[in-house]
Amino acid sequence: MATLRTILLAAGALLAAPAAAQAPAWPTQSPRLIVPYPAGGNADAIGRLVANRIGPGLGQSVVVENRAGAGGTIGAQAVARAPGDGSMFLLAPVAILAITPHLRKVPYDPEADLVPVAMLSSSYGLMAARRDLPASSLQEFIALARKDPGKYTFGSAGAATATHITGEIVHLKAGIRLLHVPYKGSAEALTDLVASRIDLIYDPVALGQARSGNVKVLAVTSSVRHPELPNVPTLREAGIEVPAGSWFGVFAPRGTAPAVVARLAAEIEKAVTAADAREQMLKFSQYPDFKGPQAFARQVQDDRAFFKDLIERAGIKAD
Repeated sequence: MATLRTILLAAGALLAAPAAAQAPAWPTQSPRLIVPYPAGGNADAIGRLVANRIGPGLGQSVVVENRAGAGGTIGAQAVARAPGDGSMFLLAPVAILAITPHLRKVPYDPEADLVPVAMLSSSYGLMAARRDLPASSLQEFIALARKDPGKYTFGSAGAATATHITGEIVHLKAGIRLLHVPYKGSAEALTDLVASRIDLIYDPVALGQARSGNVKVLAVTSSVRHPELPNVPTLREAGIEVPAGSWFGVFAPRGTAPAVVARLAAEIEKAVTAADAREQMLKFSQYPDFKGPQAFARQVQDDRAFFKDLIERAGIKAD
């Protein structure tokens, strides 16, 4: 009898094995996508767009949680210290992984603690000025700033973010000096730009206000002109070479199962390559630019080396 029971159990296990092998690799709990900046900025917008689109494919709602502060490192630290059980992921721009760690000590290891899952998008960066600034082109502003070094200000989403470093590089190459005003996120910097409390920002978040005429765009930082601003030149066209734009991507805590990473990457690919994704992302000055785990890991590694060299050669310091 015991022998028959053993045979039946073994047969049941064999029958169940193919079904288990085909079961989707995904934890049972609803995951949280940590956005390391306040609500209202581009990181928040891209995070919510992607979270809403991947939820149905995963069979779970993806909760977006804003954990702002310290130029994005508070949110990054939370994910870096989270268990790799698929319960928490990080939405991050290039700065958190490839720029900030070269400028100051961060409470996470950008290479060991965070696993690249997928690159989502790249930015049409905007050099946006307050509406009443007495300059209507990049060349006019450079001439203005050279007359009064240190008089004009530029805001950023935080010290050592891409919106900070881009400005520093532009000013270095243009031979001008501006006062940096760091904020807790892009939305706050944009609010002060619209209110004319600062003079410039280097951030795609300004697109909506540019459409409304509340700010003016002097140049775009991407390698090509913005499709909605065809008359605005790129920095390169204006004679200033800077890294072309920046990306947003999703990262997992170390120890996350490769099957979970692959499943999430597959759902993200569907989300950002959908027919209407380009139109939706253009609303906040982004465009779809998907890369899977391996290609994205190489991108992060290359960008980390590029910005390390650039920061050292230019002598850029965090505030």
